[in-house]
Amino acid sequence: MSKTYDVCIRGAGIVGRSLALHLAAKRLRVALYAQDAPADAAHSDVRAYALSPASRSVLEAVRCWPDALHATPVTRMQVQSEQHEPVVFDATQHSVDALNWIVDVPVLEGLLKEAVRFQPLIEMVDTPAKAELTVVCEGRASATRREFGVEFDAKPYNQWALAARVECAVPHAQVARQWFDNGDILALLPLGGAQGNVCALVWSLRPERAQEMQAATAADFCAELEAASHGALSALSLSSERKVWPLQAAQARRWVGHAHGASWALAGDAAHNVHPLAGQGLNLGLGDVAELVRILDQRAYWRSVGDPKLLRAYERARKADFAVVGGSGDALQQIFQQNHPTWQTLRSIGMRGFERSGPLKRWVTGRAMGTMHNASAA
Repeated sequence: MSKTYDVCIRGAGIVGRSLALHLAAKRLRVALYAQDAPADAAHSDVRAYALSPASRSVLEAVRCWPDALHATPVTRMQVQSEQHEPVVFDATQHSVDALNWIVDVPVLEGLLKEAVRFQPLIEMVDTPAKAELTVVCEGRASATRREFGVEFDAKPYNQWALAARVECAVPHAQVARQWFDNGDILALLPLGGAQGNVCALVWSLRPERAQEMQAATAADFCAELEAASHGALSALSLSSERKVWPLQAAQARRWVGHAHGASWALAGDAAHNVHPLAGQGLNLGLGDVAELVRILDQRAYWRSVGDPKLLRAYERARKADFAVVGGSGDALQQIFQQNHPTWQTLRSIGMRGFERSGPLKRWVTGRAMGTMHNASAA
């Protein structure tokens, strides 16, 4: 006799495993399906994510928040365009210990994998299982999304991301730094704990420039990086491989539906992609997890987890949040991509005004921290 499940999750990345753990905690039976990752994937993964307090809450609820060495608190952020004074965000101004945390991806994935292993209501399956609800968390190239006939509207940016880890000659002092310069966007994000001197690098460059920087010698690469970061962390040295990938803004036209006799929903990058400049990609995905779990947990006892009314409520709430976060990130990318002197002058005026704006700056910080939400998403 075949086993029965309430939910089948396709995709066992951070979003998929987090969702599985939360649903199992609500006493739902979960099948978790994913294709095997390459054996050396964990050793070559240089990704790090900036996670908000809201995302931290999602992960802490399933006891998968990394230790202080692998979740570095950001107490200050500096954003600079051209040679103008930076916009500064400070945790003390908001009476919080950290604006966000820079989390080491392989460590987080390891914690989630171990937690899933010890959760009896989650079963890893070799093929997609039949369930009342299938949640697709396979990433932006999702095969299941295509199988369900969902159109994915993607707008490629003329930029690729280059990611790596670098060691700095001076401690990072828990400061996240970002530079917008001639269309390029460089971020150095603190890693290794509060006293660390390692940073995660995310550098958005024109495709040919990204490939050139990936192929450059370590010495040449670091010289270019030190110039682009204006020597803010003194001498830099590579401590990892360099990975590159194309960037895009994208959104599925439908996030929920019905196929093969059961309901489905999209979550994470299978539903939406954003530019990494605001560090909101995984925060959006974990926001999907929190909202879907909330709606399913609060359903009437007689409603199925695949009830279309519940899933439409999930879709409305998450599309509303994505419209704000994705739209603002896309607008910033377009604004800072312009190199004409007029645009440079307007950016300078805009950044000075924003730095002194008071309420607007507090609202933007609250949005980024996940402490403010759209009324429609409540």
